[in-house]
Amino acid sequence: MKQVLITGGTGSFGKAFVSNVLETCETIERLVVFSRDELKQWEMQQHFPEKRYPQLRFFLGDIRDRERLKRAMEGIDTVIHAAALKQVPAAEYNPIEFINTNVLGSENVVQACMDTEVKNVVALSTDKAAAPINLYGATKLCSDKLFIAANNIKGSRDLKFSVVRYGNVMGSRGSVIPFFLKKAKEGTLPITDASMTRFNISLDQGVEMVRWALLNAEGGELFVPKIPSYKITDVAEAIGPNCKKEIVGVRPGEKIHEEMITRSDSATTVRMGKYFAILPSDGKLLERYIKEKENTNKVQEGFSYNSGENEDFLTPEEIRRLIKQNIDKDFEPV
Repeated sequence: MKQVLITGGTGSFGKAFVSNVLETCETIERLVVFSRDELKQWEMQQHFPEKRYPQLRFFLGDIRDRERLKRAMEGIDTVIHAAALKQVPAAEYNPIEFINTNVLGSENVVQACMDTEVKNVVALSTDKAAAPINLYGATKLCSDKLFIAANNIKGSRDLKFSVVRYGNVMGSRGSVIPFFLKKAKEGTLPITDASMTRFNISLDQGVEMVRWALLNAEGGELFVPKIPSYKITDVAEAIGPNCKKEIVGVRPGEKIHEEMITRSDSATTVRMGKYFAILPSDGKLLERYIKEKENTNKVQEGFSYNSGENEDFLTPEEIRRLIKQNIDKDFEPV
């Protein structure tokens, strides 16, 4: 990994990935942040000044523009695709905008990689792409399929595409914990449904997983981490034990429990250390994995990975500790 481009590079994941790579990857020669927001790029440049980080470049562009992507990918060997529209209610109200970015934009990334000298591509997915009930999840499922299928049409190119799928990123923009931290100051926490659960992963864990996928993917895998869940009521208890808890109802397109591996996926899913891998349905990569990779075994038929049936749940105290570690070291329950 020497010449890297990350789409959506000014987002929560992008900033964490850039910071991690600049601090730990000695081989990096150029790291291109590709995004469409000039203000966020300017703000990021203040945090990573050019004199200290000459490897870092900023490239304005939209993944809806394939030609601009091709120009940005000149000389690039590794692409991380993190750009997406992701707010569930906004997707229900503006479906075509999400299709244009999350589906057609992803196809533009695939084609731009094939038209340049890119070798390795990892795309970010979401738990909402498994058995989706909202448009955002449906567009991300389409995106996943585009990247996995790209391995079938790459021809003789030295190029591989894989996907990583994980749950709610603790502290990311628009996620529940920063929202609750803000609302707790007002004395009331709005809870959609008392039985709601979600998967939880830190930004650092997400970055670690993407870098692991870059090193270990053969092309065609959809990787899923083994991570804990939390109950939304436990998040509320962790942040505002003395706050009023108000049930406000589930938002349009929202699930009570999220899923990352469906029962239908179990036929081609394997366990491998800290991760699962959902492999293509033709079975060829599955056969190779079972034969060649150590500590890899197939999941049982009918297996699913659901936030409500997870074996590992965070307690309110564990949630508080993670908030201090990952979001606000001065956090105290209200």
